[in-house]
Amino acid sequence: MPDCQAVLTERLNRQGLTATRKDERGYLELFSTLQPVSTTTSAYPGSPPALPHRTSFDCSTISEDLRRERRIVKGRFVGGTVGYVLADDLQQYANAFCRPLTDPTPTQQAVYEAVCVAGPLTPRQVKEETGLLNKHIMPALHRLQTAFLVYEDQTETDWERSWYAFESEWPDITLDADRQLDDVCMVLGRFLHAHVFATFEQFKGWSRLPVRLLRQALQQMEQQQLVQPISTEGLGDGWIGREDVGLRSRKPRKSVFVLSGADGLVRSHTEELKRTFGKRDVLAYLLIDGAFDGLVCGRWRIGPHDVDDIVLQLPEAERTARRKQILTAVKKSFAPPRHQILRYDGEKL
Repeated sequence: MPDCQAVLTERLNRQGLTATRKDERGYLELFSTLQPVSTTTSAYPGSPPALPHRTSFDCSTISEDLRRERRIVKGRFVGGTVGYVLADDLQQYANAFCRPLTDPTPTQQAVYEAVCVAGPLTPRQVKEETGLLNKHIMPALHRLQTAFLVYEDQTETDWERSWYAFESEWPDITLDADRQLDDVCMVLGRFLHAHVFATFEQFKGWSRLPVRLLRQALQQMEQQQLVQPISTEGLGDGWIGREDVGLRSRKPRKSVFVLSGADGLVRSHTEELKRTFGKRDVLAYLLIDGAFDGLVCGRWRIGPHDVDDIVLQLPEAERTARRKQILTAVKKSFAPPRHQILRYDGEKL
């Protein structure tokens, strides 16, 4: 069975962090594995999805083109949060993450009927059609979106984007409750391939699926011999893909990556990060040699803002020895003069 080092080293590789993609084909292959892909937490509303540190080029132009061409599409997948998936995979991801709306409120019903009858409509046009206030329209649209009853055509950063009836834009996609479990298994299988090993808590943190559905899916994956439960020292009890049972350790590369809270790796480790670091004002997380051993602390603002401190869980000697490497990584994401790093490990700079 693979040990902790084997898992962390291979995880960095499959996440594209130590094996960055060099062209659009590689970008799309990685996107397929890591979807749903979010924007970064500090992005402006309407920004395209991002895979920070995982390409050797600025992928923003490619992602903007892909969503303009509807090759990647926006939806609410993981716990109702916004993400993008490949259009070719929308059927499976929509079915896996759909939150059915069986008893809509009068407001939700009015908004849905307006979009179906007079759509596509912007929120301003929905207001004109229904007489409802925007503060009631947007929550209704978002809830309808989690049920995949409406589709938000986010092709650029424009605030006045159109909303459509989902079935009018994606007539070939059918949401089928009888197939949900199979689609959840497919989605979780992709996640596990990129994650290499995952505990139940990590599956739950990443997917935010109901516990009962998640347990059913993992049980089915075990029965189909797609995954195998294992216990790994340093990582705990969890599952690994059958193809990775024989994974062997290799010499790791020293690395530091600054990841936002929207990153899939951060999401899967949410509960562990809470236990380790408690409540803090977090700008980003530090993935050091494959493990989350640090925080970039401060308060995010649209305008210039500082990094108050870099908090580390490394041994003291290593905190000192890797100071330059860690500061260099943080400065790439929080570059002066817009940002200043005020402290490193509690010490003023």
